[in-house]
Amino acid sequence: MSDRDAHALESRLIGTGVERLALLGKHAEALMAGYARDEVPLEGLSTTALNRLLAARILWRPDEQGGVKLSPKVRELIAEMLADETRRHVNADVAETLELMRTLVQSYREARDAGEYWRQEQQLLRLRQEVDDLNGRFADAIDSLWRRLNSDFGFVSRLGDKIRENERAQKQIVRLLDSLALIDFHELIELVGSDGALRKLLVSGLQHQLTQHYTSLREVQRRMVELMARFRQQQSRSRLVAGMAGFLREHPGFVPGNYARRSEVPALVNRAAPLIAAGAAALDHHPDTRALTELLHQLPRPVHRPEPVTAAGAAAPQEDTLVAARQQALKEDVERFYLAVVDRGGEGLSALAYLQEGELAWGEEIWLFQVIAEFQGLPRGEQRAFRLSQQESQASPFNHLRLIHDVNLALRAGA
Repeated sequence: MSDRDAHALESRLIGTGVERLALLGKHAEALMAGYARDEVPLEGLSTTALNRLLAARILWRPDEQGGVKLSPKVRELIAEMLADETRRHVNADVAETLELMRTLVQSYREARDAGEYWRQEQQLLRLRQEVDDLNGRFADAIDSLWRRLNSDFGFVSRLGDKIRENERAQKQIVRLLDSLALIDFHELIELVGSDGALRKLLVSGLQHQLTQHYTSLREVQRRMVELMARFRQQQSRSRLVAGMAGFLREHPGFVPGNYARRSEVPALVNRAAPLIAAGAAALDHHPDTRALTELLHQLPRPVHRPEPVTAAGAAAPQEDTLVAARQQALKEDVERFYLAVVDRGGEGLSALAYLQEGELAWGEEIWLFQVIAEFQGLPRGEQRAFRLSQQESQASPFNHLRLIHDVNLALRAGA
């Protein structure tokens, strides 16, 4: 199909759609009357208008003897626009939409490989529309459930109808969850491949929308559980009242007894927790003075056992003091290393060799670090008197980190 033919088809679709939408607006009163009743009244419709509405599939005639009625799609559209919860359908046909999306993705990839950019854009546009329609159906279904739960949910005259309404709402939630579970993102990732536009539309964008749908449906489930618990409470109370009313009808002369004066109270009535009697000594009651005195003498006396006292030992030096002493000892050993270099007449001396010859109890790493730190801490004039060379190597071909293996210290010539 060429670009010219495609534009002509698009213009023809737009023209037909505008004409049929105008039909909806022109005959809105008759259509709404048909929505509220069983059939569309034909008094206000001419034969030409009726034929145009039938041709546009806005109205349909189930049989030759019956009247004219709204088509199911138009009735559903009006119910959606009015948020008429008694007629809205809580469903989302996902399987058919996913199959269509797979077909559109394959057509999109074929158009891209063939360099047909106009057809590629058209397939991408249809994909966006299908994803929007899918999200819209989920949102409408969840919104319909939420509105029904918070409006006239379960307000029926009979208990059996209420129970069936609860089961219907629960099954609708289960169907929505099953529909959401049909969307497999692993399959979509493999389907779209490395195409950025498809990944943004069918992976990241759709996943974000589905997260919102799951969150909304979780709130619907919470509200449903709350209403079910409230219904169970009301059901138990109504059963109790109905049972009491039936008992009174069978025993019209029944008179409730004074249960407060009975020694044996039925378990059904005796629901209060028992009271624990509190007692206190009446010190102002003189006849009880002797009894209180005897009770006080019978109280056990506390026994105070002497605790052994141990002599205090020598105070252990604090940890900070020990650390400072070790740092001072390390500094003094490094200073002796520098003096040894001076005593040898400026000849170079290895720091690790001096550490091993002197059998000093320092780690090689901390020893080299202190030697370098001592050199850097010298004044500029004294640093010029020494020559510090480091034996180092690169950590790896891919890492420019330099590892220091040893330090050689010597006096500069003429120092």
